[in-house]
Amino acid sequence: MFSTLIAGLLAAVTLLGIASPAMAAGDDAESLPFTIAGNVRTGGEPVEGATIVVTGGDFEAEGETNERGSFSIGVPTKDVAYTVELVEDSLPSGVSVPDGFESTIEVEFGATSTITRNFTLEAAERQTTSFVDQLVSRAVNGLNFGLMLALAAIGLSLVFGTTGLSNFAHGEMVTFGALSALLFSAGLGLPIWVAIPLAVGVSALFGLTMDAGLWRPLRRRGLGTVQLMIVSIGLSLALRYIFQMFVGGGTAQLPGGSTSVIPGLGPIRLTVTDLVSMGVSLVVIAGFAWWLMRTRIGRATRAVSDNPSLAAASGIDVDGVVRIVWVVAAALAGLSGVLWAYFRPGIKWDMGTSILLLIFAAVTLGGLGTAFGALLGSIIVGLLVEVSTLWIPSDLKYVGALVVLIVILLFRPQGLLGRRERIG
Repeated sequence: MFSTLIAGLLAAVTLLGIASPAMAAGDDAESLPFTIAGNVRTGGEPVEGATIVVTGGDFEAEGETNERGSFSIGVPTKDVAYTVELVEDSLPSGVSVPDGFESTIEVEFGATSTITRNFTLEAAERQTTSFVDQLVSRAVNGLNFGLMLALAAIGLSLVFGTTGLSNFAHGEMVTFGALSALLFSAGLGLPIWVAIPLAVGVSALFGLTMDAGLWRPLRRRGLGTVQLMIVSIGLSLALRYIFQMFVGGGTAQLPGGSTSVIPGLGPIRLTVTDLVSMGVSLVVIAGFAWWLMRTRIGRATRAVSDNPSLAAASGIDVDGVVRIVWVVAAALAGLSGVLWAYFRPGIKWDMGTSILLLIFAAVTLGGLGTAFGALLGSIIVGLLVEVSTLWIPSDLKYVGALVVLIVILLFRPQGLLGRRERIG
């Protein structure tokens, strides 16, 4: 009884949106409880007005396709085999039957009360894209992804260079930035161009609070890097489920995520949001490079990253530099989270965790503790992740980046721009 009810419901859903059956004279829904339905199409377009004849035993009925090319004909029983015929002479002008086309189909009912058979006169023309066009398009997307990844990787590399900490909670700092932008835009109704700078500022404050409240006291107690790493793993888990507790397990969207594709770029499909994201990433990375190379604090950061003891002996306030590094790293991670929310698109409670391994891969590939190495590694990983989908399934694209990371580290363990003194 239950299976019959389910079958009836499925039949009702299947027939929803299909034209009412054209039945033989004197037939009604009670005498024709079973249905043969389908579509007639040519070149992917529906064929309207085509006649379909169904015969089986002593029963015969016919119907016509509607404007969607659909037909539905009731039959009295499902215990016999039926013949479904497309009457070729009924096809509208301009629609022809190709050579070898079978206009008659034999059908038999199974457990359900509805059976569907389609007539395809001519296959729809497939729109194919050349390999070169696909390569160019995905390389541009990979560059966009790599620049977004670089913002997070640079901060992680700075923290490692100045403190020796492999911060596994860095992914949650990425998530925090995206959630802050969502709060200011969707929650408080601020324009997105105001919400994003505020989110970056709150992320920087979050980094300062984390250093002052957790990492600096632990450093002063003399904890080793392994103990600090374990603490960061625990912090990552705690923050992740705190985020889930407040925002739930669904996906939220930032305003302005759906924008039109910019015309005139050939095979490259870039939206306005993509272009803005790339521009923001380039400007921020260029500004960070200037800060690191030209300012006094930037030079002090490089000195602490190279040799903290020697930097302290030279009069550099190592604790002050580390504090600034945490602020900068958190701000860059927060901005990366906002851009990742647009690239993905969407915000989830565990979004930062999904790219944490890629961030670590970029940092290790470029060279542990080197900001410019993290930039180079991120671009390589971003390009590899996107371009690799030309040969491997999309579900495995992240795995390819990690495999290449392992291969490179077998030949150059210190990374592309790292120094051997940083390893071992």
